[in-house]
Amino acid sequence: MLSKPPLKIVLCSPRGFCAGVVRAIDTVERALALYGAPVYVRHEIVHNRYVVDNLRAKGAVFVEELDEIPDTKAPVVFSAHGVPKDVPEEAHRRNFFSLDATCPLVTKVHREAAIHYKRGREILLIGHSHHPEVVGTLGQLPEGAVSLIETTADAEAYQPKNPDNLAFVTQTTLSIDDTSGIVAVLRQRFPNISGPHKEDICYATTNRQAAVKKVAPIVDAMIVVGAPNSSNSLRLREVAEREGCKVAVLAQRASDIEWSQFEGIATLGLTAGASAPEVIVEEIMGAFAERYELSVETVSAAEENEFFPLPRALRPDAAE
Repeated sequence: MLSKPPLKIVLCSPRGFCAGVVRAIDTVERALALYGAPVYVRHEIVHNRYVVDNLRAKGAVFVEELDEIPDTKAPVVFSAHGVPKDVPEEAHRRNFFSLDATCPLVTKVHREAAIHYKRGREILLIGHSHHPEVVGTLGQLPEGAVSLIETTADAEAYQPKNPDNLAFVTQTTLSIDDTSGIVAVLRQRFPNISGPHKEDICYATTNRQAAVKKVAPIVDAMIVVGAPNSSNSLRLREVAEREGCKVAVLAQRASDIEWSQFEGIATLGLTAGASAPEVIVEEIMGAFAERYELSVETVSAAEENEFFPLPRALRPDAAE
């Protein structure tokens, strides 16, 4: 029997589920446990096919818009990414029992934008157009109240009505480096611009990118477990590439791996986006273990112990 070549896997820590994702998935599972199927969910609860398929098998019904839901007493859950204001309004109008699984860190951005609007400021949102989180944040305020800035070029070209009356907020799942470049341009052009007291980019995005920055320069290749529509997973792959990792790929499952890309490697970095479950990290390690003699080490960039409680209606004390 031919001996397998050695491969050192360097696991990034932290990786995978963040507190907001855990809360969102638990919201759907708890609603199913309390009320039975179906539980309707507007948009993928988090951007991960494995998670969505798992919940679907338990009785969750995923829709893109509320008009796809019949009149029902069943729970209706809003995804972790947040929703425009008109969605809960429509749910209320149709007497739905709605549960908001929006990540509290996204809700914080919504509140910041609302405060700037009340104070009469022009608001810039740094983010990616069409991402559900950005759609939700834009939809908190009247049309035209928020302008989207996607690139440093957008920041350089933006012409405000009053350069001394500006504020910015950001999508929570952006690349720290890209965002700081955009913010630097805005601050240079508009020294009086109001920004968030504390970074809008969430702790989980920051920590996962920091771990990749430590690992990417010391490995031959990097796999990011995550979905192609997951903003924070895409950013992790970009960070790995930017830090000099020659092969940096996104994989949803072990079956996605193109083995030819990994020929001749001696070290492999492995991380997972905030909506990717650890079971897939293990599945991918198993696939490599069939081909290589593995040794594993973990490189840590931060400790995480954040916890977000479930929506009030689902907490054990709610029934009392």
